[in-house]
Amino acid sequence: MKLVRYGNPGKEKPGLIDADGKLRDLSGVVPDIGPAQLGEAALKKIAKIRTDKLPLVRGKPRMGCPVSGVGKFIAIGLNFADHAAESGVPVPKEPVVFMKATTCLQGPDDDVMLPRGSVKTDWEVELGVVIGTRARYVSQKDALSHVAGYCVVNDVSEREYQLERGPQWDKGKGCDTFGPVGPWLVTADEIANPQKLGMWLDLNGKRVQTGNTKTMVFGVAKLVSYVSQFMTLMPGDIITTGTPPGVGLGQKPPLYLKKGDVMELGIEGLGQQKQTVVAFKR
Repeated sequence: MKLVRYGNPGKEKPGLIDADGKLRDLSGVVPDIGPAQLGEAALKKIAKIRTDKLPLVRGKPRMGCPVSGVGKFIAIGLNFADHAAESGVPVPKEPVVFMKATTCLQGPDDDVMLPRGSVKTDWEVELGVVIGTRARYVSQKDALSHVAGYCVVNDVSEREYQLERGPQWDKGKGCDTFGPVGPWLVTADEIANPQKLGMWLDLNGKRVQTGNTKTMVFGVAKLVSYVSQFMTLMPGDIITTGTPPGVGLGQKPPLYLKKGDVMELGIEGLGQQKQTVVAFKR
């Protein structure tokens, strides 16, 4: 299934994309797409619904973040060897884990706002993993059974804040609008192998990132298992799993986002996003 949340910010309704690519309203079935709807039993209940009986949503409403009530937005750094190389750092021996503020979450096509004084805001197409059931000290073998589904994430990053203003990455990763997610949550049963997904990002119509999840240093199962050793993963938590090469930091010379730039990005089977970069505003 492709589950969505659509409508104005803060007033999103639950929905799904049917087999014909049409948006159907789910608000008569579930109150939202959040932690309570992401468990196996809840997803099976939604899957049994005859989609042709659901109300058809007319027009092209805004898509919000496809998951509400996200408790943790966890990110993995340097998880593609070639991205580590362009960043000038060695491939990590263990996953690099940091946090993105949940206040940066937004819809897939919402504008990305440059932070006040930013000079090094960058792009990163990433595979997002949405947790469906509580995971604590889970084995790698069992890890994927805790995954509700997958989505596209743009891990927008301010490199000066991230790399030049202290050792912690978080301050360059959680600025407002730095977490576009969606357009939809694709349930895990539709993704046969999360390690065989092509991914890309275009800046102003020019392809700058091309990659595939098969080249991850640490795969999804490893990451879910690993992170669950350090914090309990709860339904609705999102793990964004790292980016392939081609970010602005790695361009020669480096290239960073400016007002008016347009990012388009996507992952095979998971849809695509489009954001326009805007100046800082309160």
